[in-house]
Amino acid sequence: MSFRDRKDAVRVRNMDGVHMIMCDIKPLRADSDVYINQKIDVTELVKYVNKRRKDEEDLTFFHVFSTAISKVIYNRPLLNRYVLNKNFYDRKEVSLSFVAKVEFTDDSPEYLNVIRVDKDDTLREVKNKIIGTVKKVRSDSKNGTDNAVNLVGKLPRFLRVFVMWLLKKLDNHGLIPYSLIENDIYHSTVILSNLGSIGCGAIYHNLTDFGTNSILMTIGKIHKEQLVMEDGSVQIRDVCDFGVNVDERIADGVYFVKSIKLFEYILQNPYLLDTKVSEKIERKN
Repeated sequence: MSFRDRKDAVRVRNMDGVHMIMCDIKPLRADSDVYINQKIDVTELVKYVNKRRKDEEDLTFFHVFSTAISKVIYNRPLLNRYVLNKNFYDRKEVSLSFVAKVEFTDDSPEYLNVIRVDKDDTLREVKNKIIGTVKKVRSDSKNGTDNAVNLVGKLPRFLRVFVMWLLKKLDNHGLIPYSLIENDIYHSTVILSNLGSIGCGAIYHNLTDFGTNSILMTIGKIHKEQLVMEDGSVQIRDVCDFGVNVDERIADGVYFVKSIKLFEYILQNPYLLDTKVSEKIERKN
């Protein structure tokens, strides 16, 4: 490992001039936050999930969407890139993160969760990893990141501001202990927010300048809508809205659009979820 690399990523060499200049024009991730909203027909996906639930009652749409985005990341590797200190880095692993509540009540505590998706994982493995980490939350088993957040959050304001400033500086140089960030959502490939589980639609949700996260996806509620089909007919279909915020510096517009189209293709051809997440997908249209 080169001294220029980080514990979780390898520094990208020989970046083109346009991307380097973008880092000078937009040095912060919040300056480079681009929002994409996509409505996807998930009728075939609903049929697929209902069929699998006959044998897997614990399967949820969140498991399916998590597996689908993992397949997109493996097929579109620039999405697993981040910018820090005006340098570009390629992550060594694909990680998904989300915030889980112990209960769906106003005063229920929230805990941070991160899973690593290996190249040989399929929907079943991703599902089991998510269920496993949620069970730990339900049993009130906090991780090192949660403990650190609670400790810093309860400090007096002047001290808390200093600690956060110091953590950001250390993070910029890759000096934060791994135990403090291994379950931090802001150091993951994609942050997922399953708003559909509380009956809400997809929303805009900004990226943050802390950490390394470059993609945040909100998942809306699956609902019925009238859609005009390719043959001109009008049908009632199951649809779902997705809101995606990305750091535009990690790739270009064409790359992002093709990635969204691949995500849509996977959801409309759900048998692909039975294959390894790293398996190359060749779109038929």
